[in-house]
Amino acid sequence: MSIPGLQDWLSTPQGKYVLGWEQTKVEQAVGDIFGFHALQLGLPECDFLSGSRIPLRLYTGEAGRIDVACDFRELPFATGSIDLVILPHVLEFAEDPHQILREVERILIPEGQVVVVGFNPLSLWGARRALARQRNRFPWNGRYLSVQRLKDWLQLLGFEVNRGNFGCYAPPLRQERSFSRCRFMELAGDRWWGFAGGVYMVRAVKRVAGMRLIQPAWRSTPRRAKALAPIAQKNRRLLTHRNEH
Repeated sequence: MSIPGLQDWLSTPQGKYVLGWEQTKVEQAVGDIFGFHALQLGLPECDFLSGSRIPLRLYTGEAGRIDVACDFRELPFATGSIDLVILPHVLEFAEDPHQILREVERILIPEGQVVVVGFNPLSLWGARRALARQRNRFPWNGRYLSVQRLKDWLQLLGFEVNRGNFGCYAPPLRQERSFSRCRFMELAGDRWWGFAGGVYMVRAVKRVAGMRLIQPAWRSTPRRAKALAPIAQKNRRLLTHRNEH
């Protein structure tokens, strides 16, 4: 999935500001996840798996520095084969985000985890998007998903959210020095209006209902050997009585 304007935006002060926070939080979120296979869908320009301890890490997309070229709606991976999937700004710029999440659920192993990074519509960045005159430019051309809606989608697919963070409370400024002057807003935002960060990171685990072991019926019946034991003792007594006479 190619996102128009993304490459140019990453080199802007806005892009560096957002990407710096996201990579730090994702690295912290995946540091305690173990397994054999990790997958990053989209945004191959940024390595969100650098902090993962999983040995085999794959990067997918339509072009660029990727290992697998594919359509995110039909992932070419076996069911229950991936331990970790990272979705950096994929769902809000996709035509069918529900199908992508369904595919992620399919390829994840039981207790596998997914990390989603996205723009928060309930923030200064969301307000800037609503007031933007040019909606065709990144990052204002996406359909931002609220954390609550994302949680609802994940819950319907059997996921349980176990971690989340908001960040980037400064407004979407254009100058790098302007972001430096707004550093105080990060501490204030975490304390006073934590839900209003410009971006969020959500981690969820795939839950699978447990199975109940049904015991075979033959285990509940007494063994034949125990039933024959008294008869054997009775026969021995009869033989002893006959020998005495």
